[in-house]
Amino acid sequence: MSLFRLLTGFVRAHWRSYLLAATMLLGVAILSVLIPRTVGRIIDALLAHRLDTRGLLRQLAILLAMGGAIYFLRVGWRLQLYAAAYQLGATLRTRLYRALAAQGPGFFHGRRTGDLMARATNDIDAVEMAAGEALLAGFDGSTTLVLVVAMMTIGIDWRLGLAALLPFPFMAFGFWRISERIHHASRDSLERFGSLNDHVQETLSGIRTVRALGLQARNGQEFARRAAGAADSSMEAQRWEAAFSPLVGIALTVSTVVTLGLGGYLVWHQRLTIGQLTSFSMYLGQLVWPMYAAGWVLSLLERGKAAWTRLGPLLAQRPSVPDDGTLTRIAPDTLAFENLRFVYPQQQTPALDDVSLELLAGQTIGLVGPTGAGKSTLLRLLLRQYPLQEGRITWNDVPIEEYQLDALRGIVGWVAQEPFLFSASVAENIALVRPDASRADIARVARLAAVDDDIRRLPLGYDTPVGEKGVALSGGQRQRLAIARALLADAPLLLLDDALSAVDTGTEAQILAHLREARRGRTVIIVSHRLSAVADADQIAVLRDGRITERGTHDALLEHDGWYARQWRYQQLEASLDAL
Repeated sequence: MSLFRLLTGFVRAHWRSYLLAATMLLGVAILSVLIPRTVGRIIDALLAHRLDTRGLLRQLAILLAMGGAIYFLRVGWRLQLYAAAYQLGATLRTRLYRALAAQGPGFFHGRRTGDLMARATNDIDAVEMAAGEALLAGFDGSTTLVLVVAMMTIGIDWRLGLAALLPFPFMAFGFWRISERIHHASRDSLERFGSLNDHVQETLSGIRTVRALGLQARNGQEFARRAAGAADSSMEAQRWEAAFSPLVGIALTVSTVVTLGLGGYLVWHQRLTIGQLTSFSMYLGQLVWPMYAAGWVLSLLERGKAAWTRLGPLLAQRPSVPDDGTLTRIAPDTLAFENLRFVYPQQQTPALDDVSLELLAGQTIGLVGPTGAGKSTLLRLLLRQYPLQEGRITWNDVPIEEYQLDALRGIVGWVAQEPFLFSASVAENIALVRPDASRADIARVARLAAVDDDIRRLPLGYDTPVGEKGVALSGGQRQRLAIARALLADAPLLLLDDALSAVDTGTEAQILAHLREARRGRTVIIVSHRLSAVADADQIAVLRDGRITERGTHDALLEHDGWYARQWRYQQLEASLDAL
């Protein structure tokens, strides 16, 4: 969709607001062109001694009334216009938010957060200005131009009018060349601002690392370089926008010279009155606004077009994981992974290769193996964060693609490797999946996750703000809060993706004991590097290089004396040494 189609559709949808604003602008234009004609008639009447004091005062009162009406109409059209234009900005931001929220992790791998934020702010602001200021300024300028030229040529003298318009074709050609430059400069400015925004967002998110590594000076220099680049691009766009004014000035100067020369000649030969020449001169002054409006409109439209070339493809892009399912009810039953093979984008080695598993309702399976073996990938495919490539996943013998995404994810309690906490209180983060949960329920799941004591030691207890991304808490506390949140959801499927990696072995044992009770009746998949976390699972699968190399219960795998048995002995030895 082009910017023109977007604006046309929006104007059509809000035609009442735009029609009312256009009507007010038309009233302003008509009153504006009547004022010079009235002034000319007053001057001619005074020179001919046809106007007395009372008549003069009456004419001046009419001029004041026109000026007052113009003032209130201008205020009215601006209020009416921007009320509609701001709706477009709100609509675009809502569409962009929904489009981004519908995308899977694969979509964000090649995109920068700061640049996406810049598109949601600066780019949409540019489109909003094109829908508001540009459209109505264009209408106002063109209406004023038509009325003024009509009054100059038809109402006063057509020869003088045509002579005054001689510089206009040259000015139009200059406007066209300048607008092309503005388009390219505006697009470069928006892209550089996105890069600057991304650097700021990345630096602030990793400020602890920046300080720990002493990178403040280097990051400051990089920020200064990007800021200078963004400033240069903006200055380039402003420089070309500034070229409109001299061009308008030159055109008006030439028109004024031609008007005075020809007008003086006509007055000298009594083919034109002084009042008419005065009116014509005032009309010539009124052409300043249409000329400036043309430059202003072209500038805003080019900025809007540059912004839309960045926004349009983002809004039109289909979700990386299609949500074409129709089923909304999922009866927990057998969960099966059949011959899964998956390769991440821009990689050649498969993360999963011919993986098959079956998990009955209420059972617990442990997934273990070296780093990069494909354990977390299996959970991401189950959560439909990535589309399946080969093989299938079924729940109750129904492929998961046939379920709606919201329905599928609504029955899953998931604790990721790096749990995310929002800038809210501890209680609000736990109750994220159940905002109506009572404080007693929140405290109950916090005790199951062995984090209740930690919370009560915080300054405000459960009402303590955790800061952005949980910066006020330790890694282990963040993990346990995420476990509490998943338990509060009371979902029939619980996924723990290395959720105990940041807690000590004593706390791990306490949490596992609580989970044995909490997970009864639930289907549970536990991914862990600590084998003690999966020792009591109904079955354990060892993944290495994307393939299942061992499978069985804890005791059976120890007897097999493979990778699992060797890793178990190593971890037990390590735990005994730590206890000394």
